[in-house]
Amino acid sequence: MMMRADLHVHTHASTRSGNMRFLRSRDCYSRPIDVYRRAKARGMDLVAITDHDSIEGALELAASVENPADVIIGEEVSCWYKDMQVHLGVYEMTEALHREVQPLRRNVFDVIACLRAAGVFFSLNHLLHFYRRQTPLADYLRLIDEVPALEARNGAMLPAHNLLIEAIVARRTAGGETTLSAIGGSDAHTLRRVGRTWTESPGRNREEFLDSLKRGLGRPGGEHGDASTVAGDAYGVIRSYIGSLIGLGPRDHAGWHRAGCVAFSGASLPFQFMPMVIALTGKRREAETVRAVTADLNAVVAHALRQPVHIEDAP
Repeated sequence: MMMRADLHVHTHASTRSGNMRFLRSRDCYSRPIDVYRRAKARGMDLVAITDHDSIEGALELAASVENPADVIIGEEVSCWYKDMQVHLGVYEMTEALHREVQPLRRNVFDVIACLRAAGVFFSLNHLLHFYRRQTPLADYLRLIDEVPALEARNGAMLPAHNLLIEAIVARRTAGGETTLSAIGGSDAHTLRRVGRTWTESPGRNREEFLDSLKRGLGRPGGEHGDASTVAGDAYGVIRSYIGSLIGLGPRDHAGWHRAGCVAFSGASLPFQFMPMVIALTGKRREAETVRAVTADLNAVVAHALRQPVHIEDAP
């Protein structure tokens, strides 16, 4: 039996936004129960919640559904490798392990050692998202040797980005001597993309599904992303943020701070083209990074094996 789960989804527990922090905007405003219902409606057998450095959304969901065995308690742990962020998607997270990981996040290798000792399944998410040649590529790709899985299809990443990661997984596992799982998830920050990118793997329940991922049997599927994907999520978050200011949703603001945020939101209305501009700029930079990394990898492989990495066009 094959099961599906979208292994990268956010809820209102992703409270830390990296944009204009003085506004106290969340990264996502989706209620966990709404994420669950949307994922189930789109054919997901299991529902994973992977909020930024929090398991509150996943715990809230597990406590509110009739069958918590359908819920995977996950977390997207923000770590650092030198001066770069690295995001690890962690599954089977517990409250004790969450507390143990938090003080280690300044060094991704310390977090990885902790997760390996705990025996949980985890992945390195959106591999090149933060890579700007801050360190030699060979040094950066050392991370792949330390993790059991790569997120090979992220629903917000370009097809070329995802296909490059799939090619890396295929090369690393050629011959069956190495186990490196490939997983997929929507990276949804609004409900509209939940369950549109997923991981499929054998299993009859959550435990068997996760065990098959550990054995490298998972296969990513579903949609890739582009600038409109990122911009769409951004506009959805902005809409929900404005709603929270007028009393619809989480009450994150009060008094003069709320008044200031309302005033800022009103004054910024003529500039609501900016999220699309930022998304287009980011995707252009992502495409350039993918092309440069692909060229570097091809050069290395051609020199060593005379067999270049081949990236097929996305369907």
